[in-house]
Amino acid sequence: MKLFTVDAFADRPFSGNPAAVCLLARPMPNDWMQKLASEINYSETAYLLAEESSYGLRWFTPNYEVALCGHATLASAHVLWEIGMLKKSEAARFRTLSGELIANLQGDEIRMDFPKSEVSIIEPPKGLIEAVGGWPVFAGKTEFDYFLEYESEQEIIGLNPDFKALAQFETRGVIATARSSSYDFVSRFFAPGAGVNEDPATGSAHCALAPYWGAKLNKTRLTAFQASRRGARIGMELMDGRVHLTGRAVTVLRCEISDEAAV
Repeated sequence: MKLFTVDAFADRPFSGNPAAVCLLARPMPNDWMQKLASEINYSETAYLLAEESSYGLRWFTPNYEVALCGHATLASAHVLWEIGMLKKSEAARFRTLSGELIANLQGDEIRMDFPKSEVSIIEPPKGLIEAVGGWPVFAGKTEFDYFLEYESEQEIIGLNPDFKALAQFETRGVIATARSSSYDFVSRFFAPGAGVNEDPATGSAHCALAPYWGAKLNKTRLTAFQASRRGARIGMELMDGRVHLTGRAVTVLRCEISDEAAV
């Protein structure tokens, strides 16, 4: 079975968010997929299995399977076009735990059609703000994550969470965001409970960030920067109750899984 490392939401190697993409030759047990994801230890490992007119797609963090992942979907579509399993004029269709996801190649960018995620206002649980740091002006929750808005871009960049404390909360992760002087907004994403202290680029988080900031800024097209150490630029468009995410990808590694590991 072939295995790729792809930097997603990146226009050059060693930026954006690395994802592993495994092209399965046959269905594999969940336990095997989890062990390989833990061995690789990226924030996400994507597993692709060819079907009649689409691909089954599943995503695993080092700790567990997740229901939605943007950057590993982008990486998966990139691999299918790059190695010729799909013509560049063809859409990449994926059957996932979040329903059908579709990606199209537009020039040198990949455009993905994702579900929108709403943000509901909450009273943050005890200790959450202290674990993340700073003084948010809004606290909410999405289907997957806690959501904190801060006053300034500088606060987002300066956050230094207590990851051990943050890992105790029963959530996939925490989105921290603020308006930006250079983009519509910036964000960071912390998910120590999923085995990822800070994710470099989180497409699924922007399924909530796009409608949240779209409503505040009265815009349907937005650009954002995820202010991780590697950094990532993400384009978004709100359309027909969905979020269209755009970004680039670069393959940095191609290899094969050994016969012994694939038994």
